[in-house]
Amino acid sequence: MDAVAQSSGVSKATIYKHWADKDALLLEMMAHLNGLHARPAFDSGDTRADIHAVLAYRPPDRVSLRERLMPHLMAYATKNPPFGIALRNMVMEPPRRELTRLLQQGMSRGELEPDLDIDVCLAMLLGPIMYWHVLLKGTPVDTSKIAESVADMFWKAFALKKTRAR
Repeated sequence: MDAVAQSSGVSKATIYKHWADKDALLLEMMAHLNGLHARPAFDSGDTRADIHAVLAYRPPDRVSLRERLMPHLMAYATKNPPFGIALRNMVMEPPRRELTRLLQQGMSRGELEPDLDIDVCLAMLLGPIMYWHVLLKGTPVDTSKIAESVADMFWKAFALKKTRAR
């Protein structure tokens, strides 16, 4: 907090007026970097396209900073389990909720198999995105293309025949 106060040119007391502690400041920063205060609706009426949009979503003006900070926050989260839970809820829960809604919508519209296991589907959709961002750090990646490939493969595997052609 000393370094934050010094870099920002304010006192630690001023910082503590806005954030209870370092964890609260870091979580607010992650909310900003992930665009959680102004997340799009992902409701175009096209379930497959909306799944792709959720998987590809990255606030464009913050990608570089987010990618530089995220490994440090993940490391900090391993040493501080309450922070890790809060970070996971903040970063992973919004797309998880959105994808759950889209999968349920696709099943109710007759676009997707009616008996899909939502949790398995979420792992199948989010796992490859996490793989690219966490395990292949430093590898050039076009998130939108990967997200589109993941959404397309998922759609080919689980969409009912009448909606598979894209």
